[in-house]
Amino acid sequence: MKDKIDFGTTKVSSLFGKLLMPTLLGMVSSALFVITDGIFVGRGLGSDALAAVNIVAPLFLINTGLGLMFGVGASVVASIHLSQGKPKTARINITQAAMALSLVVMTFSMLSVLGAPEVSRLLGSSDRLLAPAVEYIYGAVPFFVFSAMLSAGMFYIRLDGSPRYAMMCNVVPAVLNLILDYLFIFVFRWGVIGAGIATSLGYVAGAGMVLWYMFFMGRTIRFCRVKTHAHSLRMTVRNVGYICRLGFPSLLCEAAIASMMFAGNYVFIDYLGEDGVAAYSIACYIFPIIFMVYNAIAQSAQPILSYNHGACLSQRVRTAFRLALLTAVGSGVVFLLVTHFFVSDIIALFIPSGFPANTLAVGGMSLFALGFIPFAVNIVAIGYYQSIEHDASAMFVTVMRGYVLMLLSFWLMPKLAGVNGIWLAVPVAEVLTSLLILMMYVRSRKGFITFASDRGMAVAGGEAVNGNQIGA
Repeated sequence: MKDKIDFGTTKVSSLFGKLLMPTLLGMVSSALFVITDGIFVGRGLGSDALAAVNIVAPLFLINTGLGLMFGVGASVVASIHLSQGKPKTARINITQAAMALSLVVMTFSMLSVLGAPEVSRLLGSSDRLLAPAVEYIYGAVPFFVFSAMLSAGMFYIRLDGSPRYAMMCNVVPAVLNLILDYLFIFVFRWGVIGAGIATSLGYVAGAGMVLWYMFFMGRTIRFCRVKTHAHSLRMTVRNVGYICRLGFPSLLCEAAIASMMFAGNYVFIDYLGEDGVAAYSIACYIFPIIFMVYNAIAQSAQPILSYNHGACLSQRVRTAFRLALLTAVGSGVVFLLVTHFFVSDIIALFIPSGFPANTLAVGGMSLFALGFIPFAVNIVAIGYYQSIEHDASAMFVTVMRGYVLMLLSFWLMPKLAGVNGIWLAVPVAEVLTSLLILMMYVRSRKGFITFASDRGMAVAGGEAVNGNQIGA
């Protein structure tokens, strides 16, 4: 399943298409992973169980964000090194990132499990939802390292020229999760903890495929032995620091969805009780799915952008960015129309009609969907900034979008428009972020796109990259 891909000479539209389709199909599989969990939990265990899973969901998003941080950051650095003929340095950086990711995630999951009741309450659980929320943590969180490795591994495998294999790393877990969800919830009657275990075993399968590729199948990008003497360890810390800096906006994007869920859960339970949280949980299932599609588009563009940025081929960078932006906006239009015309059918997949949560969700989802198009612009813009090492710009937009404007909207919109205002909080934040990006474009003398060639940046193993040493 290895494809011959030349990021520096192949026509950009052909490159983008070759990467987009398997990446998108892989993300669709991941989306089905999330959807089936929601459908099986909602249909098999009821609205309280669905609400409890939504309470815990921010932990999953933070974990995925950690995987994306190390995946994006290492892939950007490795892409630049490959463009300069330094494959050994690229392999070292990938290995360093994977080792650091494993250590961070195992620590995060251990602390979450040990303090499961406290963590659940911190995330907004009521007394009624506490028991199923804790159950779900016990079933899923101990396996977080596999989920994170799967998220990061996709970037490494695509960079090695194997997007179809990366796609299968998402397809296999999705199919396995579908089967296990049915068995554990409807046949074995294991309840919420069964749903968590089913999800976890799917991630274990996907991570196993990633590790097999990186140890035994990798052509250029593969894990290698990292030196452990003092100087090498110091370089590892420095390299990982720069990788994290480049990838940190990806973590913030995932954490921003967690922040959205966290703030929304508090506001909805305050205004509408547990049924409100259950209704909002459907939006919280759909929003990350939309994000997956936009992220697939950004991820498909990333190696093209980073490689050609490193090679100072600015026109190819421009072309790749335009393709990504137009594709994402077109997808946003489709998502908006589908949600508007089929809202009742979508909600009924999770909660049958006649339940209070169903009525609340049907009334609110069309308002919530108004944010899908600006959301597309924002995600692609952030991904673009990361891909060309503009980490400060990516960080600024991410923080404003996911925290400042999002939390401000959740505080202000209910006061202005009541319950409808809660549903409109996320769209308002996305629109304001898009306007902020437009202002950055207008105020820039050279426009939105600036390139390494404009700045004369040099990137090489052991040489300065924006003032950082990235080498062996």
